[in-house]
Amino acid sequence: MIYFDNAATTLQKPEAVKDAVMQAMTTFGNPGRGVHEPAMAASRAVYEARCTLAQLFHAENPARIAFTANATQALNTAIKGILNPGDHVMTTAMEHNSVLRPLYELEGHGVALTILPADRQGRIDYGGFEAAIRDNTRAIVCTHGSNLTGNLLDIGRIGAIAQRYGLLFVVDASQTAGVFPIDVQEMHIDILCFTGHKGLLGPQGTGGLYVREGVTVRPLLTGGSGVHSHNKVHPAQMPTALEAGTLNAHGLAGLNAGVRWLLERGIDTLRQKELDFTWAFYEGVKHIPGITVYGDFSQQERCPIVSLNVRDYDSAQVSDALFSTFGIATRPGAHCAPLLHDALGTGQRGAVRFSFSHYNTMEQINTAIAALREIAQEE
Repeated sequence: MIYFDNAATTLQKPEAVKDAVMQAMTTFGNPGRGVHEPAMAASRAVYEARCTLAQLFHAENPARIAFTANATQALNTAIKGILNPGDHVMTTAMEHNSVLRPLYELEGHGVALTILPADRQGRIDYGGFEAAIRDNTRAIVCTHGSNLTGNLLDIGRIGAIAQRYGLLFVVDASQTAGVFPIDVQEMHIDILCFTGHKGLLGPQGTGGLYVREGVTVRPLLTGGSGVHSHNKVHPAQMPTALEAGTLNAHGLAGLNAGVRWLLERGIDTLRQKELDFTWAFYEGVKHIPGITVYGDFSQQERCPIVSLNVRDYDSAQVSDALFSTFGIATRPGAHCAPLLHDALGTGQRGAVRFSFSHYNTMEQINTAIAALREIAQEE
């Protein structure tokens, strides 16, 4: 099998990730729930994961990293934890439903929502952010990189706008954490939401959010924390404030191992390999008769994603043929990005997404190009 569905989850993980999870499964107790060695071993692993992620994201303090089950939970925590009825929030048509649906939900409870449109190449007009600002604007919430087109947003530019107008800036880094450099301080990011199972090479069921010093987020969940058990309210101090219940310490041990592996090898080196695959694939398919590629490929720096359609075939039909005939795993459909599909004109049939990893090979890229050429020639 050739695996080109890394934007959904990375299938190939470093051996260190697997080893860390297996060791944790046999040695960890409940982190923060005791002073015996199994509990302390779990607590140390969770703290090490905070430190490693703080290093990756240039956070000012490891305590500003709180863990969740995934980016969806992190985004729900951030969005619902900072917005109130009467507030105004801005986002873009590039967003995943993990951003859109919480915002639609809050819109039904009195939060005003502005969605900046995307053009036929999935691009945003940055001037739209400043033009949409109102007296009651509270925040900008947006993705760093599209999971459909691979287009990047200039997060530093948007962060500067947010800082200039005193707005909170929430970034969905699901497709970019571990792939592109993210400096939360330099980019003026107030809340960074991430998942562990994609570019960070960790297990599923891991993720989290960075919250800048001085920013308060209401917890999405309250309950057991391991501390202040006699208080009626959940602890307010980070990271406990956003972590109710037992953490996935086994998964976080694997996540820590994945991020350490990335830091040791250098994300710039790994990203260049992924972009080499991306551009080789794009150049190989863009002129095949009957194939339409989506996104802004004038952008040299982009997520390692190429989405396309073949003739008038439904995307699921093409994706099924790729796997059943050629053993190539891709993702068809809407990719939880309905507004961007509408902008691209692919709302009815979706698109076939190829998303690459540094574990892929150029031989696999060439095999996929040949497979698409064969499918496109079928009558």
